[in-house]
Amino acid sequence: QVQLRESGGGLVQAGGSLRLSCAASTLGFGSYAMAWFRQAPGKEREFVAAISWKGGVTRYADSVRGRFTISRDDVIATVYLQMDSLKPEDTAVYFCAARYRATIPTIVSDDDNNAWGQGTQVTVSS
Repeated sequence: QVQLRESGGGLVQAGGSLRLSCAASTLGFGSYAMAWFRQAPGKEREFVAAISWKGGVTRYADSVRGRFTISRDDVIATVYLQMDSLKPEDTAVYFCAARYRATIPTIVSDDDNNAWGQGTQVTVSS
């Protein structure tokens, strides 16, 4: 079972940037579709961004498209989420997810079967 560890969260002012990292401890990382989700207080977990296991396809939630960028480095088994132009409504715990050879629709919609990290807090002040 893949293990995931997120880092890079913190407190930032609106309009600022953060880069989240998710390190995976598994062989064959290149065969995992990866995604970021987030959960704000009192709200359900929601999809943020995903990248295919071949790295050629990405998908974003409408709320972050144009501001966030997902990328991956299969050599060091890490996926990133570059977050720019942050807004207070981006405040949440951000979770990394992994799914072996899954399509993007699968990792997004069938998320109960994903592997998950412990999350990292992102707080955007106004």
